[in-house]
Amino acid sequence: MRLGLNIGFVFGGTDHLDHLRLVQEAERLGFAVTWAAEAYGSDAATLLTWIAAQTSTIDVGAAVFQIPARTPAMTAMTAATLDRLSNGRFRLGLGVSGPQVSEGWHGVRFSQPLLRTREYVAIVNSALRRETVAFEGKYFTLPLPDGPGKALKLTVHPIRDHVPIYLAAVGPKNLELAGEIADGWLGILNDPAYLGEQLKHIKTGREIRQQGLDDFDVVASVPVMTGDDLHAAADPIRGYAALYIGGMGSREKNFYNALAVRMGYAEEAKEIQDLYLDRKHREAMAAVPHGFIDSISLLGSKERMADKLTAYAEAGATTVAITPFASTVDQRIADLRLVAEALELAGVGH
Repeated sequence: MRLGLNIGFVFGGTDHLDHLRLVQEAERLGFAVTWAAEAYGSDAATLLTWIAAQTSTIDVGAAVFQIPARTPAMTAMTAATLDRLSNGRFRLGLGVSGPQVSEGWHGVRFSQPLLRTREYVAIVNSALRRETVAFEGKYFTLPLPDGPGKALKLTVHPIRDHVPIYLAAVGPKNLELAGEIADGWLGILNDPAYLGEQLKHIKTGREIRQQGLDDFDVVASVPVMTGDDLHAAADPIRGYAALYIGGMGSREKNFYNALAVRMGYAEEAKEIQDLYLDRKHREAMAAVPHGFIDSISLLGSKERMADKLTAYAEAGATTVAITPFASTVDQRIADLRLVAEALELAGVGH
């Protein structure tokens, strides 16, 4: 199992310099990859380009490029360029986002996300193979019929023959799709005790592809807080958990709330969502059970983290992508070092 680092977004001020310090320390410690996100603020491609220019060995990954934000051809162009500029270190994570962002920000209807993703990935892969791209689907048709368009071929050569594609997936059908059409899965709210249930769906997709999990990267996204008081360590993660369970979507469609229900927190998930949507954010944060936060996080001492990393490895995770939640960059760097030591102590790294 390898370690990764989630750096998230650029918020303003000088936090991008903090990101760079974190990534450079992660590179020094032997982390495999750093992942950048996008929602409706900073974009992932620009941040990853900037990071790639100031590192040399750590992979740079999109977690994720939003499918409604770019045409598949534009994504292939960006992926090929990033792969070349980073000397073969780019990983392409894709996700459909959610109805509020897709329709409210990008103006793209959130309909049949599984079919849209399937078509999108097919076009991206075709373009990155430097084929002359022609595609006819429900959502994408290249070239457009009865017009001046012509089938074209990507002019830039990626460094590698295949740029790895990851899907951010939460629901069972999307997990199955990830297993079928992608090279890896970007998870979230990952409890090692529940990971096996999620991998069942991914394995179904791999069977369709007539492949196993040996060459499939299972990326568990895991918050990190050190400290002797476990409840105090969990507190900074409450806002993150409440946002996803309560506020990332509508009452009718919140994939993360549904995930918490499947994980056994039905009553708690409803209460968190009710409070969050009523704008009672502090109460929603307080309603997140400590046990839930502990289950999806690395909390406490190096020894406790080593035990948890062992549990992730035994459950099937091949990468644990950590998000340090400490309030200062110096403490986050210290926590990176502690997690690296915990992985060595656990003896499950490579």
